[in-house]
Amino acid sequence: MKRLIGIVVAICLLSAIFIWIEKNTLRSITLTSPRNTAMYNKVDVSIAKPAPVYIEYTEKKTGKSYRTRTSPADTLHHLDLLLLKANTEYTYRVVIDNLFKQKSKELTFKTREQSSWLVNHWFNELHPHDTTALGDGMILICFGRLPGYMALIDNEGEVRWVWQVDDIGVRAASITPRGTFLAMLRPFVKDVIDDYTMTPEQVRNDEHKKPMRRGSIGFAGGTGLAEVSLTGETMWRLDLDKIEKEKDYQVIHHDVLMDKDHHIHTLYRPKKIATISVNGKMETDTLGGDGIMVIDTLGNVLKTWSAWDVWDIENDPYIGEYRYDRFHINGLCFDRDDNYLSAPIEDQIWKVDAKSGELVWRFGRDGDFRMDTTAYFSFQHSPYIMENGDLMLFDNGLHNQRSGGKAFRLDEENRTAQITINALLPADKYTSRMGNASILPNGNLLQCSSKTGSVMVTDKEGKVLWESVLHFAPYRAVYVPVETWDKYFKEIK
Repeated sequence: MKRLIGIVVAICLLSAIFIWIEKNTLRSITLTSPRNTAMYNKVDVSIAKPAPVYIEYTEKKTGKSYRTRTSPADTLHHLDLLLLKANTEYTYRVVIDNLFKQKSKELTFKTREQSSWLVNHWFNELHPHDTTALGDGMILICFGRLPGYMALIDNEGEVRWVWQVDDIGVRAASITPRGTFLAMLRPFVKDVIDDYTMTPEQVRNDEHKKPMRRGSIGFAGGTGLAEVSLTGETMWRLDLDKIEKEKDYQVIHHDVLMDKDHHIHTLYRPKKIATISVNGKMETDTLGGDGIMVIDTLGNVLKTWSAWDVWDIENDPYIGEYRYDRFHINGLCFDRDDNYLSAPIEDQIWKVDAKSGELVWRFGRDGDFRMDTTAYFSFQHSPYIMENGDLMLFDNGLHNQRSGGKAFRLDEENRTAQITINALLPADKYTSRMGNASILPNGNLLQCSSKTGSVMVTDKEGKVLWESVLHFAPYRAVYVPVETWDKYFKEIK
């Protein structure tokens, strides 16, 4: 009798569960391609009863499977399938994430062919193409002409994400603490000589006929900012030349960094009126300088620092010659103690106290650190602190016409410096301006030779393992790790 009662109870429970499941059925699944891109599909899911939902999807050719984020309990869900490959077949299932994980039947879709202007033709035997050299991440590049855009390239040279802006170019970009992209927007008519690639001979010959300092006209920067999500949404945009009354605040250059409070740190060009010696005569002139500016996402200027505040004009032998562009700071980053590291044209890295504005030290040629003179760098760009605490920079190498990534271990107490990485690129990848180098999680380096249009992965000795040659001169190449899209999807097998 007890056994019979138990069976009846079990049947009733199962019946109740089946009834509950039946009520929580899928009502509709709609797949669309926002902005008609080949790399992004959105799935709208309607279910009868509130529950969490996610999607499992698989690339047919490779068998790689992925799982989207879980959408919170609701009856309507919007899920993003990001960084898809163009012209590729996928299967997918909608999963209602209840106790029994109801799955839809297997559905399929195929992404459209890539837009012709985004097809990368570099991937062939003419260039090194070790697809394991990059690791699991992707590479972010920016295009400064019209229409401007940011794009992500994978280890096979394919574009997997793009954000386009029609009325302005994109000079540079960085990854924010919240996993979005912070773009520097640049009027396309500015600095056009930096937009086009050159042969090694042109870089060596033509580039050095022009002064490396070009004042406020060749500002290598922009007049605006935008924050963009991985779904391609423009979260906000600031046009500084339209909202800032102070002209010195209307132009920024080289770097845009967001801190944990979502404040933006960038470089600007403060001017100074001074009486200086020019060819033996005293003249009053407006000097072109550099500084650091902190703003919020509404464009409010929160803080500024000027190199003029710490510079001895009277004892500067070059002030007359370079009065229109004295410092040309071309890089900015945070040190481990949240102070600034900047890269002026003095062939030095400066450390600036973020609170007091004090110039703490100068590292490099004629600086405060004892170092091997063979490790000197010149016209360097893109300094940053590696995870192990070493300082990495991109040495443009104006003196020996060899460019490449270098890293140094700095003993700030004893003022000594030791080079730990010297990854000079092949001679034909020399770039007199722009460029950057960064260490990858697998120990290789991502390097950008801007003037030759080459984005490369090298080993720590500078041997090129992977190369993408672009049709334009990219200002930088930024490594984007897999953690950036973890909140959207993850590979599951």
